[in-house]
Amino acid sequence: MAKKKKKATKKTAKKATKKATKKAAKKATKKATKKAAKAKTKRKPNPAFMKPLKPSNALAAVVGASPLPRTEVVKKLWAYIKRNNLQDTKNRRNINADDKLMGLFGKKTVSMFEMTKIVNKHLS
Repeated sequence: MAKKKKKATKKTAKKATKKATKKAAKKATKKATKKAAKAKTKRKPNPAFMKPLKPSNALAAVVGASPLPRTEVVKKLWAYIKRNNLQDTKNRRNINADDKLMGLFGKKTVSMFEMTKIVNKHLS
């Protein structure tokens, strides 16, 4: 009787390991399909960001007068800030305005978050 119990427990153990490996394989294939689906779908940019907008005269002095998408305006503004070393050395979130940016911002120091809000007002 003890031998039968041992055989029965061995069979149950084998079945349990088979089930566990099947579950693990199923999970792995599910993850792989999800990753493949994510890789296939490319994120599309919002068309509102890509719409060319005309900058005001104050903003045109920094980024140019031709209509540009909002994203390009911010990129050009950051390029100007970096090129002229206008980022505050102690608090990197602040931008110190020079003569051109003073006309745009209206004050001497602006945070980078305020900057985007101000830039949006100068686009139409």
